[in-house]
Amino acid sequence: VLGSPPVTIVVTSEADTWDIDSSPCLGCGQFVDWDKMPQPPQPAQMPRDVLGRPPKELKRLAREGCWGWSHAGRARLYPRLIQQVSCRLVTPDALVYRDVAGRLFGKPSVSSHPLPEFLEGCPMPTYCLNAHGVTALKKILICVGTLFPDITHSPLLPALAALLLHYSEDEAQCFESVSRLVASNAPHAGYIDQSFLAHQASCMTFGDLASKHCPAAHKLIAGAADNVLEVYSEWLSWLFPGLPFGYAVRVLDVFLLEGQKVLYRIALALLKQFGLSVGPAGLQGSDIKAELQAFVRNIAEHITVDKLLERAFGIRLFSRKEIWLLQMANRKALMERGITVVQRRPSFHLAVDMQSFSSSTVTAQEMRLVWSWIPERFSLFPPLLLFSTSQDGCSLQRFYTCCEGYEPTVLLIKTTEGEVCGAFLSSDWSERKKSGATSGFFGTGECFVFTVRPEAERYEWVFIKKPELAKAVPRPRQRSPSPAPESPLGSCRDSRSSSPNQLAVPSPHRRGRLSPFLAIRHFLLPSKTASMFMSGSRDGIVIGGGGGQALSLDASLLWGRTERCETFDNPPLCQENFQVQLLEVWGFQS
Repeated sequence: VLGSPPVTIVVTSEADTWDIDSSPCLGCGQFVDWDKMPQPPQPAQMPRDVLGRPPKELKRLAREGCWGWSHAGRARLYPRLIQQVSCRLVTPDALVYRDVAGRLFGKPSVSSHPLPEFLEGCPMPTYCLNAHGVTALKKILICVGTLFPDITHSPLLPALAALLLHYSEDEAQCFESVSRLVASNAPHAGYIDQSFLAHQASCMTFGDLASKHCPAAHKLIAGAADNVLEVYSEWLSWLFPGLPFGYAVRVLDVFLLEGQKVLYRIALALLKQFGLSVGPAGLQGSDIKAELQAFVRNIAEHITVDKLLERAFGIRLFSRKEIWLLQMANRKALMERGITVVQRRPSFHLAVDMQSFSSSTVTAQEMRLVWSWIPERFSLFPPLLLFSTSQDGCSLQRFYTCCEGYEPTVLLIKTTEGEVCGAFLSSDWSERKKSGATSGFFGTGECFVFTVRPEAERYEWVFIKKPELAKAVPRPRQRSPSPAPESPLGSCRDSRSSSPNQLAVPSPHRRGRLSPFLAIRHFLLPSKTASMFMSGSRDGIVIGGGGGQALSLDASLLWGRTERCETFDNPPLCQENFQVQLLEVWGFQS
């Protein structure tokens, strides 16, 4: 790592050829310690024409472990699969590596070279490599740093290089495989993050996905950790180097065919399984990051690799493009916090400090949980009190005046019975004016309602949890550039102010809007009542609709009602008819 003594490279001659079928351990080359290499429990049966199969069938075979126990099969397949990766026209290959390595390391001798700076703080697992393999790995990473000077931070790269080296004929072949993955230009299907900005955006994206797909485990972590984002920032290390070798290569099998989305799936499946493994006592007082790393390290005690992959691919994730849009929005939020592309490590703490948070409605710990539920690109920003009935009075007009111009907002209600509930509202309250005299609904699918006391629970848009209730609207093929969307995310906004390829982040000018994966226009909804997010008029405000209202408040902001509604499929959030003791609205300080 950066600042450590230079690495001593012992250069030896390599065999010109390598026969994978005559190796002491089939499929393993000169870089492997065969005593450490897991042995197949049964002879592998792999179709001879596997590379000739259609892409969809090839993915299925990889997921099912068709070559899961064939080391020789991987050695044949990996280079050919990687050759099919779309990458930049000028991408360094094996010949370039031999030339650069020859100039850097010279003839058989001993020389010292520093590892690339992009490895600072990144683990460099060696798995089952022997001493010669470890030296070869370092040489490959040094050449990657030389030929790809724009890489500033890449935790995944050393683990991928190490795994590929197990099945490579020589250093040059391994380098070419790594090089093609680095230089991939496939749309919305990247393989390796190459800057701290990109890596941290991926961590935030995983946090968004974990909050939606692993609510039980997420709630455990939010209750035990002071900084949820810091826990999720280690998600990639759960896979590499966290997983044992036999699990890691099965992940690599599908990763080479499907890209980064696979890593999200596996990590979510691990998080779900971790949540199931935690006892009734929960995680109170424990080091949650250490607990997760220990769990992953001993994953074989909890679930087989086949079952883990089965559960991972049973998770209904967004499309690659939708995940990419979410990553771009998170990237934009990080840039507004001062993170740059060339920055190697964070120069300040990214998480919101709740120690100085003060509210008459919730405690700092309760607000930390609420903050963990909201999209990661907003949770980077500290809460800003916009309106409070204790300070601004019980006036609906004053409520609107204080809240207009802020998007999104968090509504908190404390009843006279001591119950606390609220809502995350994705749209500006000024949107109500576009409905004219009628009190129409607006907002997006990122809205949700929640309870804090006596029990903490979140209720999202029904189509996030039950996508089978709606069918996707067929999208006609369009030539670039695509026309502007009719109305982003099902809101009543003027389409001229929006873009389908942007998501909102807190900023004075509110540039951009929310992701198309929550646009109502992308769903064939069974009824309009399933998308009634928020509404405001001179008579009061309503959140959620259809068969009832999740929250409704009168013009005095003193009396309210809560019911089950179709939009969020929630139970009553407190006593059905309640009196407000205190109401607060929080925005995001950009």
